[in-house]
Amino acid sequence: MLSWGFSTQREAEMIPWELHGQELNNCNCDAGCPCQFMSLPTYGNCEFVGAFRWDSGFHGDVDLGGTVTAMLVQFPGPIHEGNGTIQLVIDEAARPEQRDALQRIMAGEDTQEMATMFWMLSAMSPNKLETLVRPIALEMDMENRTGRCTIPGVVEMETYPIRNPVTGAPHRARIDLPHGFEFRISEVALGTTRASGAIRMGEMKDRHAYIADIHLSNDGVLEAA
Repeated sequence: MLSWGFSTQREAEMIPWELHGQELNNCNCDAGCPCQFMSLPTYGNCEFVGAFRWDSGFHGDVDLGGTVTAMLVQFPGPIHEGNGTIQLVIDEAARPEQRDALQRIMAGEDTQEMATMFWMLSAMSPNKLETLVRPIALEMDMENRTGRCTIPGVVEMETYPIRNPVTGAPHRARIDLPHGFEFRISEVALGTTRASGAIRMGEMKDRHAYIADIHLSNDGVLEAA
């Protein structure tokens, strides 16, 4: 079991880190996700699955390139009202020192306040479940807005393009967040998720999904990756 240890840290105590990769995400809102535009969730609550492929990165002297992680998050209302439940998953192929490093980063450790979505989600989620070490099968194609994540006994997620209701052709839309703490641009898609582990989610069929390049450090989103 990997333990949570979220706390506010002084900059001098932080271990430097960076992560560069892509994220596949599916939530329970309608396509476009009103949360990105400072509106309330479509159906009142917020729940989502995010899966991450880290092509390169480090935490101190630990190389994190080639690792894969995921998170399941559930809030009874809007995220900013808190009382969330969160569970992290780290791919079993990661070495013990990589697991510890990824746990710290995704738990919001070694991070400036409000600098990343990991910090924010940890701060707003008092219900922190045991971090799982499981095989994670993850594939995504940002250009075509397709992806799939399978974690046996935990979650199955699939994303696919939005379709024009008249022609059936794939429709492309982006969300651009110049000051976001997760990504700068995401490709919007639709997704279907089935969660079967400790966090059970409601209806998540043809709901908001996205694929985004993710470049983060202790200080937040990196402009140049």
